[in-house]
Amino acid sequence: MELKDTVAVITGANRGFGRHLAARLVERGAKVYAAARRPETVDLPGATPLRLDVTDEESIRAAARTASDATLLVNNAGIAAAGSLLASDPDAVRRDMETNFFGPLAVTRAFAPVIEGNGGGAVLNVLSVLSWMHPAGLGSYAASKAAAWAQTDAVREELGPRGITVSALHVGWMDTDMADGVPADQKADPADIAEQALHGIETGLPEILADEASRHVKQSLAAL
Repeated sequence: MELKDTVAVITGANRGFGRHLAARLVERGAKVYAAARRPETVDLPGATPLRLDVTDEESIRAAARTASDATLLVNNAGIAAAGSLLASDPDAVRRDMETNFFGPLAVTRAFAPVIEGNGGGAVLNVLSVLSWMHPAGLGSYAASKAAAWAQTDAVREELGPRGITVSALHVGWMDTDMADGVPADQKADPADIAEQALHGIETGLPEILADEASRHVKQSLAAL
């Protein structure tokens, strides 16, 4: 996929990894819709703010009508509201699943016809090494990302014949707000991860293993 001619919609693009990815696409000459629940918080020069709440079906439909020229969707928005599956507030566990699984699904369902109508393109789902490993203390987040990985594989099979590639980005901790409590030497540079993600989109990789943790866990699973 030629990124220079891309029209990208990136959810959660007002901060963190989403903002880094949006910035790299703008630098490459792409048109970027920087989607956020509060579009007034988008401060990236060259990007077009777009109101989109992945848990609000009406805002998703409205965003798809506005970004009717989209050829690339990046499902980046995510939360970690709960920890343990057994000890956390059940409502917090549901929020993780609503945002990290049902949200990307709803956005993909809305934008797939748009991308197909524009001649095809790509979808990138920002997942995690926790799609594959599921520590108890992060059970809620890990379960939501494991479900999103399964979603990615199934949707890839459905959208391939419609001219849309679907990729999954797997990474451990990145230096963003979500990983504030993680030691610096354990966190990847989100700018570097953004470059790897864009390379994966360009080359149509089904899975983008963006750090050593993801590569090690994937290799270990393959050996089972």
